[in-house]
Amino acid sequence: QVQLVESGGGLVQAGGSLRLSCAASGRTFSSYAMGWFRQAPGKEREFVAAISWGGGTTYFPDSLKGRFTISRDNAKNTVYLQMNSLKREDTAVYYCAAANRYQNPSNALQYDYWGQGTQVTVSS
Repeated sequence: QVQLVESGGGLVQAGGSLRLSCAASGRTFSSYAMGWFRQAPGKEREFVAAISWGGGTTYFPDSLKGRFTISRDNAKNTVYLQMNSLKREDTAVYYCAAANRYQNPSNALQYDYWGQGTQVTVSS
C-alpha cells in the first residue's frame, strides 16, 4: 500500500513557475513508476509526466515538453514536477500517481495509487 500526498500548488501569474512535490509513504517507493496527471473543470484527466523507478526514463506529452520536468528522490520518497512558463490553460488540479509497471505511462489505468491532488491556478 502506498499513500501519496501532493503539495506545492497555488496561485501564480502566467509566465511564472511552480514546483509540485508528492511525498509517498512506505519503504517501497523506489519500486514504483510515478506519474503526474491533471484535471481542469469540465475536462477529462490529462497525462502530464511520468518517471521510471530509478529516474532514468521520463515521458511527457509533446504539448508539455520543454516546459515541465519530472524528477524523483528515492531517498526522500518524493517525486517532483517542475513547471515553468506557466499558462492559464495549465490551471487544474494536479495529481500524482504510482504504478507497479511502466508499460504505458500516459494511461491513467496503469496506476495503482493516487494522491488527493493539489490545485494550480495560473492568472493572466
